[in-house]
Amino acid sequence: MARGRLRIYLGAAPGVGKTYSMLSEAHRRTERGTDCVVAFVEHHDRPRTEVMLQGLEEIPRKEMEYRGTVFTEMDVDAVLARHPQVALVDELPHTNIPGSRNTKRWQDVEELLAAGIDVISTVNIQHLESLGDVVESITGVRQQETVPDEVVRRAAQIELVDMSPPALRRRMAHGNIYRPDKVDAALSNYFRPGNLTALRELALLWVADRVDEYLNEYRSAHQVSRIWGSRERIVVGLTGGPEGRTLIRRAVRLAEKGAGGEVLAVHIAKSDGLTSASPKELAVQRALVEDLGGTFHHVVGDDVSSALLEFARGVNATQTVLGVSRRNGWRYVFGPGVGATVARDSGRDLDVHLVNHDEAGKGRGLPAVRGARLGRSRTVWGWLAGIGGPVLLTLLLTHVDPQLGLANDMLLFLTLTVAAALLGGLPPALASAAFGSLLLNWYFTPPVHRLTIADPENILALIIFVAVAVSVASVVDLAARRTQQAARLRAESEILSFLAGSVLRGETSLDALLERVRETFGMESVALLERESDVSPWTCAGSVDSAGSVDSESGAGSVGGAGPRRVVGRPEDADVGVPVGDHMALALSGRVLPASDRRVLAAFAAQAAVVVDHRRLQHEAGRAKELAEGNRIRTALLAAVSHDLRTPLSGIKASVSSLRSDDVEWSAEDRAELLAAIEGGTDRLGHLVDNLLDMSRIQTGTVTPLIREIDLDEVVPAALGGILAPDVNVVLEIPETLPMVATDKGLLERVVANIVENAVHHSPADEPVMVSASALADRVHLRVVDRGPGVPDEAKNRVFAPFQRYGDAPRGNGVGLGLAVARGFAEAMGGTLEAEDTPGGGLTMVLTLPAAPGRPASGRDLPATTAG
Repeated sequence: MARGRLRIYLGAAPGVGKTYSMLSEAHRRTERGTDCVVAFVEHHDRPRTEVMLQGLEEIPRKEMEYRGTVFTEMDVDAVLARHPQVALVDELPHTNIPGSRNTKRWQDVEELLAAGIDVISTVNIQHLESLGDVVESITGVRQQETVPDEVVRRAAQIELVDMSPPALRRRMAHGNIYRPDKVDAALSNYFRPGNLTALRELALLWVADRVDEYLNEYRSAHQVSRIWGSRERIVVGLTGGPEGRTLIRRAVRLAEKGAGGEVLAVHIAKSDGLTSASPKELAVQRALVEDLGGTFHHVVGDDVSSALLEFARGVNATQTVLGVSRRNGWRYVFGPGVGATVARDSGRDLDVHLVNHDEAGKGRGLPAVRGARLGRSRTVWGWLAGIGGPVLLTLLLTHVDPQLGLANDMLLFLTLTVAAALLGGLPPALASAAFGSLLLNWYFTPPVHRLTIADPENILALIIFVAVAVSVASVVDLAARRTQQAARLRAESEILSFLAGSVLRGETSLDALLERVRETFGMESVALLERESDVSPWTCAGSVDSAGSVDSESGAGSVGGAGPRRVVGRPEDADVGVPVGDHMALALSGRVLPASDRRVLAAFAAQAAVVVDHRRLQHEAGRAKELAEGNRIRTALLAAVSHDLRTPLSGIKASVSSLRSDDVEWSAEDRAELLAAIEGGTDRLGHLVDNLLDMSRIQTGTVTPLIREIDLDEVVPAALGGILAPDVNVVLEIPETLPMVATDKGLLERVVANIVENAVHHSPADEPVMVSASALADRVHLRVVDRGPGVPDEAKNRVFAPFQRYGDAPRGNGVGLGLAVARGFAEAMGGTLEAEDTPGGGLTMVLTLPAAPGRPASGRDLPATTAG
């Protein structure tokens, strides 16, 4: 019997319409004559889903009793006995009631598939086993019901049911997903826009990976070896020259022509240290490719062509974009160049684009190499020209035109000596002069084939030849060395100039600077170590390694960790150690550098010290700014309270003067009214002074909360007792199962009082203010909801600034410190206070507090089952 096929509707969150889509597919198949039955579908009292069940055959569920309650589960035996063509089974990750045939519903589905029954089911992305930790970090909710990824991956067809977060929240607010009493809690917790966006991205990425698997399986089954252009991955080779920006933009345009194109820019640096690449230009190109949505990579390799191809194949690239060489035409005699080599060795599956640009053929500039050495390749060519060249020239002259003349023969041999000097320096040139003089003596100076010389003029000619050859070779070698040294100094000066400018402008962090050192000198790790005195231990101010690990401001115990990372803890243990002052050193590991590189390295070390000092100065400047802000607050306080203090004082003074007046006989009602005015003014003054003192404590950092475990249902009613009037309507929803919070009771009362007072002030008289609480992971959320005019998104943070009144609030309503004090106290207690829009209009203040350790929430905010 053939195994049945599994089709899954995958969604990012409950309510996107998976069950509805599944039922729609069932209706379509039924209309085509397919035998479809509903084995188990949960409509969750949603009218539209319930309507879709009409017209479909439903197999009765199996009733089971567990702990005195009757539950219903899918009757696997009944489905097998009915044996339809297609069975609809909702909520694949569901856990069956104890005592059921199988523990999980996906195991029931496996039985149906084994019996040859096709199954259509639904899954939410958060229920995949491999994504449990990721979903918990996003939503704060640990999914207890999961399904192995392999079960879903084995499905013959996976269809993504997608919906944007705003549309899903509107569907939720309209009551199409949960009951009305669950809407506010769901919107405030699991169905927040950030959560839904992250879950949606997870679903899209997971399905995209599954599509890649389908494509690979198809190509393997049909023996398709070449790469298809379904998803372009384009590698851009950068030299650090000015043409790099043109190449990046061209690659991005190529990627945009295909769906899901990806751009990877790579710079190949030689492992022997400094190169001719401009660090400033590479930094600009790195920023450009990242701004355009690509990624930048740095690869070390002596053979640029091979390293580039290896990188491209390693990332499964389909195309490479290279610039036409900047080399002058005559330099092609030394090789075909990187572009031609990559094109030749790329194979059929990797397309190579050679892009013309303004710098093509203008020369790439002289390379900066370490010391005055000419490099291994040029040295080899120099020896070949100095030794092999005279041999080939001798064969040519003895067989083609042996009567050319001794003077002309010497000039030809002298040419080879000069070529050897140009290519390999002085040693190959000297060898060429000596070897050439022997060949001239043996083959072209009478008597031939003997080392004796008959004519004294020929002796003089050979002596002059050797002298001229040695002199010319020395001059050429010296010029070549000076040219290489000048190119190196130019590269060094460019690096140092860019380094100094970027540090002075504050554009380079310590981590970026250390990474620049590591890349420039091809090291495995670089660390900046410092200590307070000569006897104190070294600590790590910052470090980077070749694996991309970054460690800033860590102690000595954090360096020298296990694994591929090898960051030393002392300068003595490093391959290269550069002291910076008396108590700081730059430690590099990977290889020993020659002395010529230490000049640039010393400059890097000095700049690293500048960065550390700059960071410390910034910290001190931040503290100074805080002090200045405190002074500004005090100045603003004096200016802002001049009216608000005077108004209640004037009222109190007038009432007291009236009561003390002997000219008027006040009735009992008048006296009570005047006394009430005095009491009200005093209360206003007391509340104002309390807020001012609290704001002063917050600004000076003297708020010291006394953290202990407290129940919210004890604090919130007490906080509202002093601010509620008979005509104010506040609805409290504080569950008894809520975990305790770790907070300061007095500060929390002030926070709640200020938030509720603000909500009451802005909420319409006929609309109650709702105060509700819920638990999410290790945090407790207290929400104060009003139905007032609300606050635009751009003004949500400004309402928490001191002395701020949003809109046209009259001056008699306070100095605008209530919410500022509330946020300051909330942050002092380890919590947060944020403003959100209320669905349907208004503003919601969300106070988040840490739950007490060891007191997790007893229940979840969402049902355990998957909603369709």
